[in-house]
Amino acid sequence: MKIWMLIMFSMFPLTMFSQSADVLLRKVVDALASGQTGYAVSLFRQSCQADGHEAEMFYWTEVDKSENTAPQFARELAEHFKDVRNYTKAYLFYKELLQYTPDNVDVLVSCAEMEVRCGKVADAKATYEQVVALDSDNLQACNFLGSYYFLKSEDARKKIEADFKKLSSPTRMQYARYRNNLSSLFDSGYSKARAYLQQVLTLFPSSEAGKTLEKIKLVEREVNK
Repeated sequence: MKIWMLIMFSMFPLTMFSQSADVLLRKVVDALASGQTGYAVSLFRQSCQADGHEAEMFYWTEVDKSENTAPQFARELAEHFKDVRNYTKAYLFYKELLQYTPDNVDVLVSCAEMEVRCGKVADAKATYEQVVALDSDNLQACNFLGSYYFLKSEDARKKIEADFKKLSSPTRMQYARYRNNLSSLFDSGYSKARAYLQQVLTLFPSSEAGKTLEKIKLVEREVNK
């Protein structure tokens, strides 16, 4: 009998024995009606795995957003879409989750990760700055912001230097403006990068952060000479 059962399972895919999202979502409704919150969340998680888009529609049309289960369902959808690499949908639901817990550092970090994945780098920078305001020792935020300000500063410095090199015979005023521009850039960009990366090194022995700090030190010498 056991051998026969093994043969049967090998002949049919596991999905044939699993429940459809529609069935699972009907069970979610029943579980909520009977006060079985944990069971409802577990069923909803399974429905996300069965059909994420159907679970999403259920969230938007059937879930009472004032109930305590709403943020739990939003989290399940965010994590499901992240797992299947649908970063646009994952971002949507991490943002939705922030409506319920705006100061939750873990959710903010996840939201920033999705912003980076979706090419929203400026938005990610703003989100990571929110993270640092709530948790100055957040390694991921400090590392991102340090790298962000360094790379932005490098691009700006290259432009300043390229513009100056275009001048065949720069005047003293033009040279002074060039030096002032470099100094202002260091104060507004490189110094921020240095502060964040120094914080990274207090939290984790990052060789990359150390190398970048050495580059910033060289720029500072050039600016101050």
